[in-house]
Amino acid sequence: MQTNSIRYVILLLLFLNSPAWSEDFKSLQGLNNPDVFSLRAPNLDRSFNILVRLPVGYETVKAPLPTLYLLDGGHTFPMLSAYYQYLAFGGEVPEMIIVGISYGADAFEDGNFRGSDFTAKAESRAHYGGAPMFQSFLKDELLPYIERKYRSDPARRMIFGQSLGGQFVLYTAQTQPSLFWGHIASNPALHRNLDFFLQSLSPVGKTNSLLFVSSGTNDDRQFRVPAVKWMEHWQLVSDKPWRLKTVDLNGHGHFSAAPAAFRQGVNWFFDTASR
Repeated sequence: MQTNSIRYVILLLLFLNSPAWSEDFKSLQGLNNPDVFSLRAPNLDRSFNILVRLPVGYETVKAPLPTLYLLDGGHTFPMLSAYYQYLAFGGEVPEMIIVGISYGADAFEDGNFRGSDFTAKAESRAHYGGAPMFQSFLKDELLPYIERKYRSDPARRMIFGQSLGGQFVLYTAQTQPSLFWGHIASNPALHRNLDFFLQSLSPVGKTNSLLFVSSGTNDDRQFRVPAVKWMEHWQLVSDKPWRLKTVDLNGHGHFSAAPAAFRQGVNWFFDTASR
């Protein structure tokens, strides 16, 4: 899975820099020839690369569709969008729109600001703490744009984040739990600011939101230990703003867990909604 995801990322970057990328994408049918565009975040004074995968047969679907937003989309979009296609072949997942949010780079000096955008404040890292601004970009710019342009159901928004992306999923679930219906935090990296996430941060009461949090049993100790502490703490809280499911992903490390978290989280959302 990791080898395939790296191959997809390399091809994706090559195609985005090619004047004929829209034709090239057709050879990767698992991505279903996604829309790719840039969207500016005025409050951050920079732009994000947005990738949108519509389900096969989207043109014939009249009802609004659930929509899954992928953080770290430069990696997670090609990996999980193609995986979604495989799952859809077997009827294992419902039809949905998938939106990747990408920096187009891995290094901070090249424009990757995930270390700020996805995090709450931490005393040991001065650049942490940009999650409120990134959340505002999603709420005020990206979500309205997607819901204007596509048949996207605002009542069935979902968000997926891995590692620091998982920290942001918890941040938004704990501060604005109604912004997304479904939240998937895969191996959330809470090693620098766990205390922040052990607080009840939401100003509202119980919502209809769902929160799926998973931790790979072979994750690095610095990530595994605080993730387990978070899960144990919130399992004991009686007045949670969302319905919570926590899962240990046996045998998975920090990065291999992402596809399993994606599949189990999405299936749990829709199994729960159908009851």
